[in-house]
Amino acid sequence: MLKKNVKMLNQKSKIYIAGHLGMVGSAIHRLLLKNGFENIIIRNSYELDLRNQLAVDYFFKQEKPEYVFLAAAKVGGILANNNYPAEFIYDNIMIQSNIIHQSYLHNVKKLLFLGSSCIYPSLASQPIKEEYLLSGYLESSNEAYTIAKISGIKMCQSYKKQYNCNFISVIPPNLYGMNDNYDLDNSHVLPALIRKTHNAKIKNESSVVIWGTGTPIREFMFADDLAFACVFLMENYNENEIINIGTGEEVSIKQLAELVFKIIDYKGMLSFDFTKPNGTPRKLLDSTKLKNLGFNHKIRLEEGIKLIYQNYIENYEKSNNNRRDRARW
Repeated sequence: MLKKNVKMLNQKSKIYIAGHLGMVGSAIHRLLLKNGFENIIIRNSYELDLRNQLAVDYFFKQEKPEYVFLAAAKVGGILANNNYPAEFIYDNIMIQSNIIHQSYLHNVKKLLFLGSSCIYPSLASQPIKEEYLLSGYLESSNEAYTIAKISGIKMCQSYKKQYNCNFISVIPPNLYGMNDNYDLDNSHVLPALIRKTHNAKIKNESSVVIWGTGTPIREFMFADDLAFACVFLMENYNENEIINIGTGEEVSIKQLAELVFKIIDYKGMLSFDFTKPNGTPRKLLDSTKLKNLGFNHKIRLEEGIKLIYQNYIENYEKSNNNRRDRARW
């Protein structure tokens, strides 16, 4: 449960979750509902196209939210980023620009923008501190998405500087959780591993192939832990600087695949496609600032993978079949 001595939000606060159908947005939605919040505003992309400036303006005029969680985004893995860079930069810049600007125009009390750890230089010193932003070259494999996310961060900071808006930006690590995308053409590494391994087990295939060398190191956080962190920071953090949200725990892609094999009980071999890119060699966030505020994650990686694998078995065919790369709003 959320703590009782809430500094800003209360159960009657009018809260808009942009992207409530996505992995992060749905986790925030579940958390707020569980804790008795009564006035949550949600719209799917058929009801409200967040890329449409006039539509977003009308929505804010009608609904007048007090707080905004900006979790809406077009997301995908390396393949999707390589294939659809124009969509990734256009859709994300339009979505976040419309919501941030309308939040300013309609006097939203506070907005939380979800960034991404890809904003940091590809060869940044580890663990990555918040001040490393824009200190080096970006990873080329997801450059369009990264530039869009950096634009959102800078927009929040600019509106805070010029208009004194209480807009904050948070930076999560690699995420996984309920309502993830398991499309092999467009998913991130962990859901892709789960689907590949599950299919290989069912079909009695001898091996599972992963991209690259398996040596890149990543930090993974369960989306429900991120939701707790976002609500915690909505209540407790008001600074202009970005803030990292991480676990402090890291694993190589090879170790991750071996853990998935163990959980799914797959006995085949792990193979590598060395013709495919690795991405950033290592990505571990320095979350000292967050921990000093009193927040710590709860769900360890093995426990989290067991939870989402069970969820995958129970719900994939109904909720994820035939999806291509998804816009999360």
